[in-house]
Amino acid sequence: QVQLQESGGGSVQSGGSLRLSCSASGYSSSRHCMGWFRQAPGREREWVATIDTDGTTNVAYSVKGRFTVSRDNAENTLYLQMNSLQPEDTSMYYCAAADYSCIYMLDALAFMRGRYFIYWGQGTQVTVSS
Repeated sequence: QVQLQESGGGSVQSGGSLRLSCSASGYSSSRHCMGWFRQAPGREREWVATIDTDGTTNVAYSVKGRFTVSRDNAENTLYLQMNSLQPEDTSMYYCAAADYSCIYMLDALAFMRGRYFIYWGQGTQVTVSS
């Protein structure tokens, strides 16, 4: 069983940085695609970044060049390094896991909405002020 817990959110000024962490138990990189998603009030949940079972990473176009997803050597913690934060990044950020590789997630819309992911943390709030 996978259990996820996010931390590291907070309030920062535009241009600032935050590093989100996701503590995972029952996690193995060989079996789980891991992802970060965000959802702001009144909007749909959207994909931010993923790291696959082989370590392959992808980030959404809106955060490309600013956000980086990674994991530690023990593979028990995921990270999302967020630089050059902007007000539009304000959202609740969630860590999520699937039971298989990202490469099997063929429906692009389902992927972007996180519908392939069955394990979720409770979220951590990120607020960026001008």
